[in-house]
Amino acid sequence: MKRSLFYLLPILVLGVLIALFWRGLYLNPRILPSPLIGNAVPTFNLPELRHPDSPLTQQILIGHVSLVNVWGTWCYACREEQQTLMAFSRQNVVPIYGWDYKDDRQAALAWLAQRGDPYTAVAFDASGDAAINWGVYGAPETFLIDARGIIRYKYIGPLTPDVIQNDLLPRIQALQHEGT
Repeated sequence: MKRSLFYLLPILVLGVLIALFWRGLYLNPRILPSPLIGNAVPTFNLPELRHPDSPLTQQILIGHVSLVNVWGTWCYACREEQQTLMAFSRQNVVPIYGWDYKDDRQAALAWLAQRGDPYTAVAFDASGDAAINWGVYGAPETFLIDARGIIRYKYIGPLTPDVIQNDLLPRIQALQHEGT
């Protein structure tokens, strides 16, 4: 009996591991549940990238539906989404606020000058400490904020025209209609 259990236990453990790995193959890595969905945006007080003497706080997100896009010059995927953000910002659907995460101010300013600036304002979080309260894992990440300053959705990864059209725009339009 002990001997058969000795051989059976590794087989059972291996079977459980295989089942977990198999299940993991079908999960979307861009969907990470955020405990902040449905809660007010965390408080922050950061300098504005272009105007360091002008602090930005969570108050800029109150009164209108908006996006907060976390990015950094070191982020390769942020380069991928930059043109998409530029095109979307020209549509004037919602204000897009940038959150420059763990970056160098001069590099970020040069980035925006060279690639275009889709942002209404950019919070500069050189250490990344303030982003921790938002549950930021890295960049790019985009938060959809309602007019009351409640986080309603979080997208992880570079925004594409397809993501904006099929994922963000319907949510934005629904939130804008809530306020009317």
